[in-house]
Amino acid sequence: MECLSWAVPAAARRQGGAAVQAVRRAWTEPGRERDLTVQAGKATVAACLAWAVAGWWLRAPAAFVAPWVAVVLVESTVYRSLTHGLQQLAAITVGTVMATLVAFTLDSTMIAMAVVLPAVLLLAHWQRLGSQGIYAATGALFVLTSSQVTFVTSTARIGEAVFGALVGITVNAVIRPPVYLRDARAALRDAAWEAQEILSAVAEGLAQGEWDESSAGDWHTRALRLGRLVEQARSAIGWSRESMRGNHRGRGSRGVSLPDEAYADALAVLDHVAVHIAGVTRTVLEMAGQHGETDRPGQHVTGPYAGFLRQVGRAIGLYGQARFPETGSETVTQAAREQAAEELRHSLDELHRKLSDTVRNDSSALATHGELLAQARRLAYQLVQDQPR
Repeated sequence: MECLSWAVPAAARRQGGAAVQAVRRAWTEPGRERDLTVQAGKATVAACLAWAVAGWWLRAPAAFVAPWVAVVLVESTVYRSLTHGLQQLAAITVGTVMATLVAFTLDSTMIAMAVVLPAVLLLAHWQRLGSQGIYAATGALFVLTSSQVTFVTSTARIGEAVFGALVGITVNAVIRPPVYLRDARAALRDAAWEAQEILSAVAEGLAQGEWDESSAGDWHTRALRLGRLVEQARSAIGWSRESMRGNHRGRGSRGVSLPDEAYADALAVLDHVAVHIAGVTRTVLEMAGQHGETDRPGQHVTGPYAGFLRQVGRAIGLYGQARFPETGSETVTQAAREQAAEELRHSLDELHRKLSDTVRNDSSALATHGELLAQARRLAYQLVQDQPR
């Protein structure tokens, strides 16, 4: 019990500290925390505006529907607000109309629910309604559980839903519409940084001769995670493009530009890099599993290969810094990238010569060393061919 009583306050302190850090980041710097805070504030503004008009000024019979719809339509992107708004209005309208007609036909609320709900819940899976299909059931329940069902009240619910949707979409589109270009740049930069770190770790282990199945397995696991980082970058680019659709912040000389071909090119490069790094680490893992002293390559092989991997890691790092630099960081010039590419070419040629001389009379090592050379050539080619001309 004493351990439990000590652990609970410790966990509470950690959670409290994380919350304080999140608030500090939201206040001091752009990021996810600030974006979430702004979206929460916008949803509150939308709800208050919708209620002020529908509930306080017009005193509409179904005024609660307006702020409810307004809140849920302050979406993560303007485009999503609009498309989800149309889908949601269609679902609410269908559910409200069906429930109203059945309620007028049947006297029992329970029987009406048993008739209407299966139909609208099946409708919720209709592809054209997307994720908003469930609101057909919500609209039907609002009708069936009300004290009195009338055409006037049902029409008012649909009208209030339309008004709430207009308020939510307008607020989301006008007041600091969300943009996720920063997330895409950060995801691509993180993938490039992780690729450089993996290659540096492998190079250090090979150069020092301190690599076994455990360390090689860790390198390969990180390489496989790198592929997931690239997929996250791909998803972030999709969010970036969607966030600019219907977004006034992307217009004008001071607006934010739509992700261009640089994003797609960088994604293609990093995708290839992730695949080839996984191949390199898999080959190293297979070599580490060869327990015979004569089967594992010696320092005369791993040393030059380690030097080549360092050179590749440096080229990837320069690539990421040049394409997606951090604010305040030193600018990577084209000359620096071209020099790194030239050094990478020379390093690959030297590696090819040394490994070829090493395994020329050793048929048992040809397959392993050949795979190392193949992965090295693919990595180098992908980075060298992307250099600006």
